[in-house]
Amino acid sequence: MRRVSGKISRSSIEKIAREKLGFESLRPGQAEAITAILEGHDTLVVQPTGSGKSAIYQIAGFLLGGPTVVVSPLIALKKDQMDSIEEHTPADAVAVNSAQPAAELREHMEGMARGEFEYIFLAPEQLRNPETVERLDAAKPPLFVVDEAHCISEWGQDFRPDYLRLGHIVEALGHPRIVALTATAPARVRREIITRLDMRRPKVFAGGFDRPNIYFRVDRFETDTEKRDALVHRARWADKPGIIYTGTRKAAEEVMHALSDIGMEALFYHAGLKPKERHAIQEQFMSGRADVIVATNAFGMGVDKPDIRFVYHYHAPDSLDSYYQEIGRAGRDGEKAEAVLFYRKQDIGAQSFKTGEGRIDAAVLGDLAERIAEKDSPVEAKGVAREAGLSPRKLTSALQRLEDVGAAATLPGGEVHGTGSTEPHEAAKEAADEQEKRRQAKRERLGQMRKYAEISTCRREFLLRYLGDEFQGPCGYCDNCERTVRPEMVDPAIGTRREVV
Repeated sequence: MRRVSGKISRSSIEKIAREKLGFESLRPGQAEAITAILEGHDTLVVQPTGSGKSAIYQIAGFLLGGPTVVVSPLIALKKDQMDSIEEHTPADAVAVNSAQPAAELREHMEGMARGEFEYIFLAPEQLRNPETVERLDAAKPPLFVVDEAHCISEWGQDFRPDYLRLGHIVEALGHPRIVALTATAPARVRREIITRLDMRRPKVFAGGFDRPNIYFRVDRFETDTEKRDALVHRARWADKPGIIYTGTRKAAEEVMHALSDIGMEALFYHAGLKPKERHAIQEQFMSGRADVIVATNAFGMGVDKPDIRFVYHYHAPDSLDSYYQEIGRAGRDGEKAEAVLFYRKQDIGAQSFKTGEGRIDAAVLGDLAERIAEKDSPVEAKGVAREAGLSPRKLTSALQRLEDVGAAATLPGGEVHGTGSTEPHEAAKEAADEQEKRRQAKRERLGQMRKYAEISTCRREFLLRYLGDEFQGPCGYCDNCERTVRPEMVDPAIGTRREVV
């Protein structure tokens, strides 16, 4: 049953949030976003991690009544949000994921259909299951939340093909109001989020990206040995705890061992570990039983540890989007923290090589377009995948390329069909051209990462302007701005300022 209809004042929202949900006060931008949702707008919120984005859908969902669906790639890490909901709201929350025992999963699915839960957390992969979509449809959710919404964008970092189907799922559910949340999304990514989700009357709330308590620095090196020695030395003397990001699994393990050799409590984390191992390592770090975690970008999304004092990058990420997302895990308690990039030009070259990975051959696109076009009626995507010999991930990306050029369409139930608007092989050529445009965009983003590493002006200004915030340097709290005030006191390969009185 809906609790509100029509307009509701900001003071009323604040009163309900305080008295019913236990929020002491609303943060900047929250009331405006909630008001937009209540007025019927699909809403995109782009704000830094820790700014209170989850409170927006919690409050809006409570006011609308009925189940709120939250799609997130981090279901295993959502326990804190579920605990918060159950502590502060008179509502039940449930997470539905494939790791649950069959009996528990069935019980949750049946409870969804009966309307027993007001907040339903699902991984996007769970929505491949038609039964899950049917149960959600029976529950008639008024609010559909897409957490980590940048995952829908192939222009951004952390792309996940299963996110591409969310627009179709929303339509299958009768297009409940959409709330898309992310900590980082430049203008191009925002536009793609809105398009992919088919957001209606969209309102966008973005800004506030500056984290003035984080010190920005780039140290440059000629050899990998020099860089590793400097990283180990700086980590030894830095305030703890901290995160060190590497570009490869091998480097994560090597750096961890180098830290352990000097007596530091260090862990490594990457996608090559078993899920139970990753969970145990993360819990060990989160509970304070380790000084440093050395990880690939598989670690961090959804992690909320407020006292992280540094985030170091042993390798440059593939974009400033990724860099901002990762350094944003430092200093969430508002205390001083530092973000240091240990930079070699060769690292950018290694990332450039990766931009060619994941490319779908034009012949594969042509074959897929032809198979779809020759069908007399819509067919299940799984059947097409089997015929074409494609993995589910590759099929999703290939179908999206064909949809981009209007050669194929996906129905709300997941079936695909040809549109007949273009000959299959012509469609494949157009899709391959579109794919090349996206590869070029990746190279451009990598170029911006290189510029950040090599500029001599204010790093904060460069980063924030890239993200769409107007900021005029000097900031006074990055290495370049410091050099305009006083000369470098310590060679970064030898020590840190912290060691100099």
